[in-house]
Amino acid sequence: MGSCVQQLTCPSGLSKCSTAVTQIGDITSQASVKNCAAACQNGSMNFGVLKMSSFCCDTDLCNAKDVPDPSNIPNGKQCFSCGDKSCSNILRCSGSEDRCIKATGTFGAQSLVVKGCVSKSICDATASVSSVEGISCCEGDLCNGAHSVTQSFLFLCCSLLSYFLVH
Repeated sequence: MGSCVQQLTCPSGLSKCSTAVTQIGDITSQASVKNCAAACQNGSMNFGVLKMSSFCCDTDLCNAKDVPDPSNIPNGKQCFSCGDKSCSNILRCSGSEDRCIKATGTFGAQSLVVKGCVSKSICDATASVSSVEGISCCEGDLCNGAHSVTQSFLFLCCSLLSYFLVH
């Protein structure tokens, strides 16, 4: 993926530069967002269908390069992820993803669940995601449990993703 760099003077209170790369599906459709931020984390999260990596720095133009794609470097960790009607898919974590994550949320009348791999830094920051009711991270292989779900989880993934892209 090519890089496009536009110089931007950060507004007051936004002293960090951030880059986030999102990959949806196996087709490797990617989107990169570079911007100013008040706070951000270095790390990645992977829900199987949706992967996001972020990089944060605090010097001028330090986010000129794209985030390295951790998906090519497996680290041996395994977590459950959710598919169509089941959360028993086994996902192989990569890069700095050293935790498993489980998040639940309610959107309208639908209760949604996502599971996957996450970096410790991203997991630590998830406590402030207000639209998601229950986020838990754990360290052991497959520690985020395998249970069935009946609803799509893309809305919940998008909620988590939008938090990290905006903050």
